[in-house]
Amino acid sequence: MSNSAQQSAQVIVIGGGIVGCSIAYHLTQLGIRDVILLERKKLTSGTTWHAAGLVAQLRASQNMTRLARYSAELVAELAASTGQATGYQQTGSISLALHPQRLEELKRQATMANAFGVDCELIDADFVNAHWPGIATDDLCGGVFLSGDGQTNPVDTTLALAKGARRGGAQLLEDTKVDRLALRDGKVAGVYLDDGTLIEAPQVALAAGMWSREFAAQHNIHLPLHAAEHFYLVTEPLQSFKAMRPTLRVPDEQTYYKYDAGKLLLGCFELTAKPWGMDGIAEDFCFDALPDDFEHFEPILSKAVSRFPELADAGINLFFNGPESFTVDDRYLLGPTPEIDNLFVACGFNSIGIQSAGGAGKVLAEWMHKAKPPMDLWDVDVRRTFPFQSQADFLFERTKETLGLLYDMHWPHHQYATSRNKRLSPLHDTLLAQGAVMGELAGWERPNWYALNEPAEYRYSYGKPNWFDACQRECDAIANAVALFDQCSYPIFNVAGAGALAFLQYLCANDLDVAINKIVYTQWLNMDGGIEADVTITRTGPETFMVVGACVSERRDWFWLHKHHADFDCTINQVHDTTIIGVMGPHATKLLSRVCDAADAVAAISYYESGLVPIGGTRVRANRLSYVGERGCELYLPKSQAVTIWRQLWNAGQDLQIRAAGFHAMNACRMEKGYRHWGDDIHDHITPLQAGLGFAIAGDKRADKPTYLGKHAIDAQRGVQSRRLVNLAVNSALAAEDAPFMLRDEPILRNGKPVGLTTSAAWGHRVGKSLAMAEVSHEAGVTATWLQEGRFEVEVALKRYPVSVQLGAFYDPRSERMK
Repeated sequence: MSNSAQQSAQVIVIGGGIVGCSIAYHLTQLGIRDVILLERKKLTSGTTWHAAGLVAQLRASQNMTRLARYSAELVAELAASTGQATGYQQTGSISLALHPQRLEELKRQATMANAFGVDCELIDADFVNAHWPGIATDDLCGGVFLSGDGQTNPVDTTLALAKGARRGGAQLLEDTKVDRLALRDGKVAGVYLDDGTLIEAPQVALAAGMWSREFAAQHNIHLPLHAAEHFYLVTEPLQSFKAMRPTLRVPDEQTYYKYDAGKLLLGCFELTAKPWGMDGIAEDFCFDALPDDFEHFEPILSKAVSRFPELADAGINLFFNGPESFTVDDRYLLGPTPEIDNLFVACGFNSIGIQSAGGAGKVLAEWMHKAKPPMDLWDVDVRRTFPFQSQADFLFERTKETLGLLYDMHWPHHQYATSRNKRLSPLHDTLLAQGAVMGELAGWERPNWYALNEPAEYRYSYGKPNWFDACQRECDAIANAVALFDQCSYPIFNVAGAGALAFLQYLCANDLDVAINKIVYTQWLNMDGGIEADVTITRTGPETFMVVGACVSERRDWFWLHKHHADFDCTINQVHDTTIIGVMGPHATKLLSRVCDAADAVAAISYYESGLVPIGGTRVRANRLSYVGERGCELYLPKSQAVTIWRQLWNAGQDLQIRAAGFHAMNACRMEKGYRHWGDDIHDHITPLQAGLGFAIAGDKRADKPTYLGKHAIDAQRGVQSRRLVNLAVNSALAAEDAPFMLRDEPILRNGKPVGLTTSAAWGHRVGKSLAMAEVSHEAGVTATWLQEGRFEVEVALKRYPVSVQLGAFYDPRSERMK
């Protein structure tokens, strides 16, 4: 290593773009001085150098908004703290809506922004004309102005972070290429440079941008990101540009306009993008641009000329095409990789790396320092991804779509159009024939609803959805007859061995030392009591247990199991040859009695118990539980028999008004019951006591069993909770056509003062109300009395609605129907 004799460090950061330098800077801010950053060429030489430099505070969720706001605050003060100019200017930003649904989206974003103290005001054409003279506003429906947004020089800002990191003790080495990781016992032990030099370190952060996927793949680590071509032009100086203007976004035309020292920078996020680098990235790539493709950019320019006619006569100083890396869901990849311990990643920033780098660098540094995330980061957690998403054909097609989604409408329940049909249930074709309209989750094609007379496709809206009537039919069947669910997407894990019980007693907050064929609902907790997983576990034998989780957290759950079982004599296997059919509704037992070889077999199974029942000679496990609040069973059966048994159930239930039901109906029903959903309502920064799940925590497990993970934190937290999940319903006789459809992150107010945010929402078809769950806080305790004595409202799209708030469910609060 020619430019340094140091052979070890506490942390190595791979990549010298703005994100890598932010990580190094924030590590040193935590007092970690022994940091080495390694850059293959020069700082900023990958994609940072050609970024537009926009700094925005508002993102799609509360947690991402918190990080973006921190980034803006950091950039604003970085020059003063480091002595390195950044070029930051607080310009404000304007976003325009050209149709009512876009205005509704902007109003919803403004509601969330204001809840976090991010100044966001609704504006009209007069405001736009005053701040952006020359912009056509004749078709404007409205817009928003965020005064705290700005712009910065990406290179100078990176150099300021680098200077701050060096001042804190970090070494930043350029022209130093990392060849591969050094591994020892499944953990990172450092890195090898391309000259064979080993630098040892117990932690490595990979922030190599569009190079990250290929680098990680050599160690069987999956990072699904891909580069795409990103276009912008810079004009010659414009006569009308006499003073700074706010950044202007016209998302309905996929364009953004940036004042650039008297010139105009016009960029775009076109709806169909051009993936780049499918055959790899050239070894000498450094401060490189990509070949021009003006034909591809021309439709965007044509719309921009109509929007800003002065552009028609402007000279073009620069037409630029450069690569940016995009992920499969437009959310960046952050955190520890599940495949290899002590390797952390921060990459795939979807062209918002400048405005995200500060927050991402801060939380990743804290995550590495304390071995736990400082906040709920599931939105960007790398463990949400799946290996199949890293396949070349998947990424090539999906990247065409994801770039454009940045400025496309962010519809509720939006479904991707590309890279579909990757994980199919054995019932897939059968359900399509019955009218299933599929949605994709974790790669699974799942029936979200079943069309009869309506079009079998999504027609998106922020109001009453086009599948509302279908969902009503399905919920009616669940409540009054019987419905079938295809639950093939649920991951199943078997834990077996002499130490299986001891392992699960340690891992689970609830007591697993139960009789064979008992079902236990439980959470897996971290040391702080936060919920890492939400699962049901069936004891199938003296030393065997079946664990069932949620499809979105499949990999996370799998690696959590493996992370903690080393000290126990047991094996863990994922089950791939079994599927699940849900049979739910008051006629469920009657239906099952018709298809079971022993008519009374299911009737003999009590609530939260399991049993083996024969159906046509196939041995099926029936679990008596429900996520929809009605009597029912989940049937666990061989995939090879799924179509046969589905058809048997379907045919036998015709006189019982049987229906197939989708996941929209399931979500509506679980909302009425107040059942939590991991990743929305519960996560690793909320405890079972705060989530209202104290009933799923064991009292004192047997003395000869190990205490469960997180018990000390739970014991210390017992009592009245100052932070609590609650259920709410809009107090309105409005029909679904006029009622507000909540989503998440809507502010909750008590007596006019903000006390929390919604976490998930749905229309409750059995109760006929717009429902949500929310997390609310009150220092003296969130109690039933405090809820009853307050006047609560929810704010949706800048309009407030009175709501009823309670701890219990709005439907069958005693759960008598299920039992």
